[in-house]
Amino acid sequence: MPSAEFLRCFPCQSHSNLVRSLSDIRMTDFSRRRLLQSGAIAPLIWGCRENNSAADIVLTNGDVHTVDGQNNRARAVAIKANRIVAVGNDQQISRHVTPATEIFDLEGRSVLPGINDSHLHLLGWGLSNPPFSLDLTYPNVKSIADCVAQVRTQVLVRAPGEWIVGRGWDQPYLAEGRAPTAADLDAVAPNHPVALTDFSGHALWANSLALRLTGIDQHTVPSAGGVIVKDAAGVPTGLLFESAAWMVRNTVPQPSAEQQKAILRDAMLRLLKRGVTSCTVPGQSIEVLQVMNELASEPGPKIRVTGLLRATDNLAGLEHALASWSNVETPDPLWFQAPGVKIMGDGIPTANKTAWLHEPYVGGGNGSLLIQGDGHDAKVRELEAMVETIHGHGLQIGTHVTGDRSVDAVIKAYARAQAGDGNNRHRHYVIHGDLISPETLTRMATLGVGANFNPEIKHLIADSQIHSIGPERAAYEWPYRTALDAGVMVASSSDAPVTPGNWLQGLATMMERKGKQTGAVSGPAQRISLDEAIRTYTWAGAWQDHAETYKGAIKTGYVGDLTVIDGRLSMAEPDKLAEQSIYMTLVDGQVV
Repeated sequence: MPSAEFLRCFPCQSHSNLVRSLSDIRMTDFSRRRLLQSGAIAPLIWGCRENNSAADIVLTNGDVHTVDGQNNRARAVAIKANRIVAVGNDQQISRHVTPATEIFDLEGRSVLPGINDSHLHLLGWGLSNPPFSLDLTYPNVKSIADCVAQVRTQVLVRAPGEWIVGRGWDQPYLAEGRAPTAADLDAVAPNHPVALTDFSGHALWANSLALRLTGIDQHTVPSAGGVIVKDAAGVPTGLLFESAAWMVRNTVPQPSAEQQKAILRDAMLRLLKRGVTSCTVPGQSIEVLQVMNELASEPGPKIRVTGLLRATDNLAGLEHALASWSNVETPDPLWFQAPGVKIMGDGIPTANKTAWLHEPYVGGGNGSLLIQGDGHDAKVRELEAMVETIHGHGLQIGTHVTGDRSVDAVIKAYARAQAGDGNNRHRHYVIHGDLISPETLTRMATLGVGANFNPEIKHLIADSQIHSIGPERAAYEWPYRTALDAGVMVASSSDAPVTPGNWLQGLATMMERKGKQTGAVSGPAQRISLDEAIRTYTWAGAWQDHAETYKGAIKTGYVGDLTVIDGRLSMAEPDKLAEQSIYMTLVDGQVV
């Protein structure tokens, strides 16, 4: 039923009589109810209208997080066509009601701007799920033996020579306490090439046949930053990091353009069910970006997509990619835009040891940039040339960097490129930025450079990171509090399929900083509030997209992208946030 405040807007009839009239109308969850479309009530409401902003949909009796800059809260929202026409209390919104208005009584549920997952791999996420890929995430698999058993099930139903792929294994969760090997897979799949990507996407576990088909042996040298793990005799073990992993992935047959569209549509529908209305898809080929561009113009439920072109690990390859993409038009930027390029700066600061650090990892090693060059200085010069080139084309740059030393190199390159431009009009940003130092965050704020953090990954790896980078750096990793206090625009994202893509878990982790394995708190000094956390999933993502003038907040004139939670976030304990469910998602003013 509508709230008492909403009903009090109708002075033409006694409050009690109107309540009795409305109580005769049955209301069920998710019915598109025309609550006020009865002959007795419609004239009363029509007479109360004070302007011409007749709403198509009204959400009333809610807890509306407007994310308007002052964290103001409201109770109701009115939408006409695809835009928000009013935000306020129930009485104010009642002025926009007509007999045709669809009204949803939210009964206190939370309303947020449509969630913007500002860094996820949409096609990769779709392909990482069954039936395209084996689900090797914890707790679906808890050991190497479990992974091998999953592969065995596919051997029984696939023809010899057919590829078997999977994703999600995480070495700290494997009961054997050791790295997996090709021999483990060869025992059950000698005649099927097998490629199993880890949870992060930065490591791959292959069997011997997959290595042979890719041409990897003891003499193979991968491109910049790639690692082929070898045994004491120099023979590849089947474990590959960074560019070496891509050597195998690029050998696996890829879906056609039409198959990609079907996978993308399915992934979008699953995101809509989770309340996600916009996303940024980084590091895509020109062909995949074109598929996304075409999909944006096709009918049916969809989300707003920002795509970043994939840069190679050298300047020459980057210039070729930029020349090819320059001829592609994006006819509807509200649904698809491609404003820039993603650079792969380094790896990750896990047991892989592929992020570039100032201080060594536990056990030694500092990692390096994943940019071509003979030595660190040459790699930095090549990175700077790539940044300068992209900036010169007037494009945005999002650079994957996780280690503190690699972040410093990227910020230095951004500063050089921006010299003379004033503020960062392109809105370059760092992706992940796990170990950004406080000093570098201060410099980023001065330069107008943004950061894209991943709280779900923090939840996933907080416990195991101690073994790679020690307790102090593990606790500091993803320094939300320090970044926000420095004035950096911080957006949050899932990086799915690295994580399951549950932004509600992201909220919980930003507020609690708990690891998945033990539940221990990791870096309590970096906790932030619920309002600050919500802003990173809404307004900050819109800023990153150059779209904060029409999305990312619940304000008059903004698109009707809303996420409704089946509960009240401000009343929930932080450790219960991840258990909340989505009640309703609206995109472009439509309940989808």
